[in-house]
Amino acid sequence: MTVQPPTPFRPSQRPPGQVAFDRAELGTILGLYGRMVAAGEWRDYALSFLSEMAVFSVFRRAAEHPIYRIEKRPRLRGRQGMYAVIGMDGQILKRGHDLPTVLRILERKLIRPID
Repeated sequence: MTVQPPTPFRPSQRPPGQVAFDRAELGTILGLYGRMVAAGEWRDYALSFLSEMAVFSVFRRAAEHPIYRIEKRPRLRGRQGMYAVIGMDGQILKRGHDLPTVLRILERKLIRPID
């Protein structure tokens, strides 16, 4: 009987062909998410890491469709930009090469007139 040692866990490794957000990107997205939760706009989120894109979905309530999706598609890096914010109806609200610039469209929702 041959005993094989267990495969060591390496959190930096992900399955081949899977796109993910890096630590800086997640920090930027979660910073915006925290501000929107504090404002009472957003309540839940979900992460999906697929073979062609990574998606951060934002929900107003947990049991409904996402109100916004923040997508990272590395294949579009040289074209329109690999980051996109997509609305509930599937319309692309903003696309670009720089994540903070793309997320500014969502930060505008925080700016409200004071009554």
